Amino acid sequence: MKTNDMTSQCTTEELEKRVSSLEKQNAELAAKIKWYEEQFRLSKQRQFGASSEKTNADQLELPLFNEVEISADPKVEEPTVETITYQRKKTKGERELKLEKLPKEVINYQLPADQQVCSCCQGDLHEMTTEIRRELKVIPAEVKVVEHVQSVYACRRCERESTETPIVKANMPKPVFPKSLASPSAMAYIMNQKYVEGLPLYRQEQQFARLGVSLSRQTIANWVLHGATTWLQLIFDRMYQLLMKRNHLHADETTLQVLREPGRAATATSYLWLYRSGQGTSPIVLFDYQQTRASKHPKKFLSPFKGIYMWMVTLAIMGFQT
Repeated sequence: MKTNDMTSQCTTEELEKRVSSLEKQNAELAAKIKWYEEQFRLSKQRQFGASSEKTNADQLELPLFNEVEISADPKVEEPTVETITYQRKKTKGERELKLEKLPKEVINYQLPADQQVCSCCQGDLHEMTTEIRRELKVIPAEVKVVEHVQSVYACRRCERESTETPIVKANMPKPVFPKSLASPSAMAYIMNQKYVEGLPLYRQEQQFARLGVSLSRQTIANWVLHGATTWLQLIFDRMYQLLMKRNHLHADETTLQVLREPGRAATATSYLWLYRSGQGTSPIVLFDYQQTRASKHPKKFLSPFKGIYMWMVTLAIMGFQT
């Protein structure tokens, strides 16, 4: 009888342990199933569901390459003269190397003469060594109003005695954009922010507004267009002349879409042709925008070139023959 009781007790304990183990295993499996179901739901949502992320409408509307052309409006009046400031972001790099190349300002901290006395023996103290702590001091750039005051001269004797008075003006540099507040530095800053830093014009407009400056996107676009067609075109032409004199060059093209291009749909495919020098320490890189991939475009661009060029696609397919 006792043996049966002991056997029954062992069987009960084993069953309880087994039940506990199965319950624990069941809970783990249920958690895994729940996790896989959630992953499956998220996968379906990403594949078929609508995205909840929203993009600024201005950012969707304005492309990278022709935002200036879209925003430009010669009818917009120039803003009034204002003084603004902005903060320039410092790039990161190797600490010591960057510090060596930066301008240095040294501030010395020394004890006054009456405090250069030993607290122990009252003897004179001497400078044993120095301790240096380096900091990066960022000086925000300041946009100033430059007034070009041109003196105008006239002859007093002619004013009194003659019917005509000759007028002589002092020499003064011509403005980069007549009847505008644009200066070379302002124009260069806006173009650098747009095409180097990737900051769209509408964001620059907002940045100026936060600084208390009323400078519309249309005005900024007018400045960029004038600077590109009047001043940068000269640099492009000179680089083109130098590129055509090289012995080797590389060429390729890539597709892009241009919005609001006259006579073309927004979904039409355009091409940006790239031409780059193949040797030398100062590379020349030029871009040429065209609406098609026709071979006549590189033929025309490379007509003065007499050297060897390398194309990233098969020339025979393009019908480009040398």
